[in-house]
Amino acid sequence: MLRPLVRRVAVLAAVMLAAATLAGCGINNIPSFEQAAKAKWSEVLNQYKRRADLVPNLVETVKGFAAQEQQVLTSVVEARAKATQAQVQLPPDVVNNPEAMKRFQDAQNQLTGALGRLLAVVERYPDIKSGQNFLALQSQLEGTENRIAIARRDYIEAVRVYNTELTTFPGRIWRSLMYSSAQPMATFDIAAQEHETPRVDFGTKK
Repeated sequence: MLRPLVRRVAVLAAVMLAAATLAGCGINNIPSFEQAAKAKWSEVLNQYKRRADLVPNLVETVKGFAAQEQQVLTSVVEARAKATQAQVQLPPDVVNNPEAMKRFQDAQNQLTGALGRLLAVVERYPDIKSGQNFLALQSQLEGTENRIAIARRDYIEAVRVYNTELTTFPGRIWRSLMYSSAQPMATFDIAAQEHETPRVDFGTKK
């Protein structure tokens, strides 16, 4: 009676020991790192959407004081529309699709450039810079740009860890044995200066 029980306990102990050994060898690293990178990507999208949501109010505030700057205002609105459309139309495989990632990044960069031109216009209008609505938007946009920089940095690092796991030992072994569908993830082409948190200055700070 005791012998079958002892055998079952021994088998269970062997299974638990094997599971612990495999876990220690990194068998779960690939799916774990992949999910971590996808979570970081979701945060990138969230922060870009946050910025896009601020743009209409920013444009309306500037328009109230400088409606004659129609060309600049229009360029911001159009760039915002393209960036929003690019985000809505992202393919499901964007994190594994370098071309789709580049299109998304290009659209966001166009909005960044348009906002920069708008800020240059603001410099010519002291009434805009001193307005309470503008000051509130300035604070929100500064915070959002900082969050974007941090989210991008965290995503880039998570992708680096994941992609490295796919191509180095023992990750490449587990990939060939258990995760053959795992593909490298696309990342941002990031300039050296973008590793630093950007400072958005509307000329209101001394």
